[in-house]
Amino acid sequence: MTSLNEQLPPASSAAGAAGVAANEAVAPRARRRYSADLSALGEPALWGFGGALALGIIMIALFLMVVLYNGATTFWPKPIDRVELTDGTVIAGVERRGTIFRPDLPRLTEEQRAVVEENDGFAYRTLYQTANFDLYGDDFRWVADFEVAEVTQPADFYYFERQVWGVFVGRIAGMQINGVPMEYDAAVFRREQAAARDRFREIRRLERNDIGRINNLIERERLNQRRAILRQGEEAAAPTIAQSQERIAELQAEFQVLQARVNEIRALDRGFRVTLEEVGGRQIEPEMSQIVRYFAANNLSWTQKLGIYLSRWGEFVSAEPREANTQGGVLPAIFGTVAMTLLMVIFVAPFGVITALYLREYAKQGRITSIVRISVNNLAGVPSIVYGVFGLGFFAYTMGGTIDQLFYPENLPNPTFGKGGILWASLTLALLTVPVVIVATEEALAAVPRSMREGSLACGASKWQTIRYVVLPKALPGIMTGMILAMARGAGEVAPLMLVGVVKLAPALPIDGFYPFIHLDRSFMHLGFHIFDVGFQSRNSEAGKPMVFVTTLLLLTLIVIMNATAIIVRNRLKRKYATGQF
Repeated sequence: MTSLNEQLPPASSAAGAAGVAANEAVAPRARRRYSADLSALGEPALWGFGGALALGIIMIALFLMVVLYNGATTFWPKPIDRVELTDGTVIAGVERRGTIFRPDLPRLTEEQRAVVEENDGFAYRTLYQTANFDLYGDDFRWVADFEVAEVTQPADFYYFERQVWGVFVGRIAGMQINGVPMEYDAAVFRREQAAARDRFREIRRLERNDIGRINNLIERERLNQRRAILRQGEEAAAPTIAQSQERIAELQAEFQVLQARVNEIRALDRGFRVTLEEVGGRQIEPEMSQIVRYFAANNLSWTQKLGIYLSRWGEFVSAEPREANTQGGVLPAIFGTVAMTLLMVIFVAPFGVITALYLREYAKQGRITSIVRISVNNLAGVPSIVYGVFGLGFFAYTMGGTIDQLFYPENLPNPTFGKGGILWASLTLALLTVPVVIVATEEALAAVPRSMREGSLACGASKWQTIRYVVLPKALPGIMTGMILAMARGAGEVAPLMLVGVVKLAPALPIDGFYPFIHLDRSFMHLGFHIFDVGFQSRNSEAGKPMVFVTTLLLLTLIVIMNATAIIVRNRLKRKYATGQF
């Protein structure tokens, strides 16, 4: 069989070869032209931008998934393992996580070394929450698989959450009811433990409300005496001091009555105890009122687990922290975060809007105005800790110190406003976020059509009337966008707050029932600082790690709620001024 080239005449074969050569010469030019057309259309850049956007979305989604999973599962009750080791040691704890590691072979026995060498020198180990810090001096222990002889889950092991000393894992060996020892009875213990917790809450109520009120009044009387001495002198203030001393004597008598009631409840409480036994046989006898929550971790139905899970969440958002912030709730931190953010918005809104109005509507556009705008934009890039130093030096020490000297001299040398507090923290964050509001407000004002201004002025309105009734309403949605960005930035800032008011523990809220009821000079707790403190400042980072995730989840939820509320208000304003409907 002959090929096609062999069947063609010589002339046709030569023409075909020339055509192939011509196509090969044209192909590179066509490819270059196609590549140039793609570049002109911007498709490679579009692919790059799309890929970068997709990568960013994936990273954000993964981050949120990690936080959501770890935060949402933190409070779910887990079983207790009884682990018997090859050397005869027995431990009990809740499995937290595991990891692969390379053990030190010379320290292992021959059998353990053989097991590790079969796995190329690697082994798997599990971290158990053994709890019982008052007995062990630690909360966690790593256990390698080659050390384990047997793992069981006894039904009589309980998980106790205590007011102090953290978690206890073990059995109930007995109890005392009104000082009388007796065998453990589940129904009796459940009833008496609930009554003991009621007594604990009654003591807290008396100490914080009634005794706290008396202490507040005594302190006010003491300050009144000092104020009278500073203003009138000791001799002239003698009648006032005598009258104040009588009032203090009455308050102290009332205090003694309340303190006697507290001591009576505590004496009764000491007669109701429970004997707890750890896996090795050692026992402790805490008061029942110190048991916050307990459950048989290996003998729970799905409904009981759900009840414990919801109970823990309820405590988390409504109670105060305990055990170095690694357990309990974060109500003071929630209140402090929301209050500080709202105060910041109240301060930053007028400053930002007035500045933007002047720059856009009144200032003569020139070199000075341009320098001011450049300065405002540069302020947005200043590290937040610099604002914290400025807030501490200017607001707390300068302004606060002056206020103390003028209005609170009787408190000195103890400062009232001359230290960090929620007022100075809010003003510091207002300075931090005001550039965002200024830029957003300027953009919103510039977006209002010039024809609307001219129409208003042509109808006889003044410039201020035009701005107030025409420009500002149309620019409000854009201004709200700036406020949303400021809220998102301010609610998550931590570095400046560490200098101007945030503390590790502040159970006294800035708002209470004592005069003057709103205490802007008080220090406060913040969810962002709470995350840093629990994750990096607690005595055991492993114990605080679950609280880090759940607090992060709560902080993100609060920011989303506040931003969503502002977005809803912005959209309603936009709809109102666009269609006339609200």
